[in-house]
Amino acid sequence: MKEMYERITTLNEDGRKLLFVTDLDGTLLDNYARIPSASARLISELSHCGALISIATARTPATVDLLMAHTFTTIPAIVMTGAAMWNRAHRCYMDPRFIGAADGAFAISRCREAGINPFIYTLGHGNVLHVYHNGGLNPKEDKFVADRRGLLLKKFHIDEPAGLADSFDNTMLIFATGPVEPIFELAEEFRQKTALSVSAYHDTYNPSAGILEILAGGVSKAAAVLKLKEITGADKLTVFGDNLNDLSMMAVADTAVATANAVESVRDAADIVIGPNTEDSVALYILSQLEKHM
Repeated sequence: MKEMYERITTLNEDGRKLLFVTDLDGTLLDNYARIPSASARLISELSHCGALISIATARTPATVDLLMAHTFTTIPAIVMTGAAMWNRAHRCYMDPRFIGAADGAFAISRCREAGINPFIYTLGHGNVLHVYHNGGLNPKEDKFVADRRGLLLKKFHIDEPAGLADSFDNTMLIFATGPVEPIFELAEEFRQKTALSVSAYHDTYNPSAGILEILAGGVSKAAAVLKLKEITGADKLTVFGDNLNDLSMMAVADTAVATANAVESVRDAADIVIGPNTEDSVALYILSQLEKHM
């Protein structure tokens, strides 16, 4: 490890800083939504040696901390599709971006009119996300909540009086899941009628379901990875993805990498296609690129 540390340090000092940013679900995570032990170990060792490795995910810090408990990184994580960064060492948000009250109220109202009850994520004191949902939970939503209850950084408010509000202060994300057709139709409507940033894509673990993410205008994985590149002083940005919400950051990267299991449009947009998410492909590619440049 000492030799690797010296080689990466020399690489960084020579002005050839390489930044690697990977999506989680379907990319770094395996099909059981876990970081394989070999990937966790390799990324941790490289990070300890000075490599610049991070993630860009739709997930919140509450689940990021849980999933990455055994994976050491040194630079901020991009969370909630770019609505903020998460400083893992100090356990705090960086540069959170909030949805305006009027746009938020419109999006919530239209979702409910379409029969889709969204989850509304608001940032409270102590870096705790308060998540509001009203209108009952379908089985998928019930499992979604059950898997996340009890996390230190997240508190759910299900069918509480406050959940009936038209809008909420400090809203960072409006998230919904449902049948693909209405999800994609709502996304297109919001793109046409608001300045909100909107993503719609198939659920990685259940392609028959659609996922809708609504964020403040200008928020995206693309904007966030460019900000992270600036913060780290990196000279080259390599990103990894598998789904439609990764396309924006792939478009601004120096090298865009898709896993073999990625959807067709993501593979088509990539500069390189590596192995699937089940084979430590991201971690091994990062190692190969560091060795190549060293």
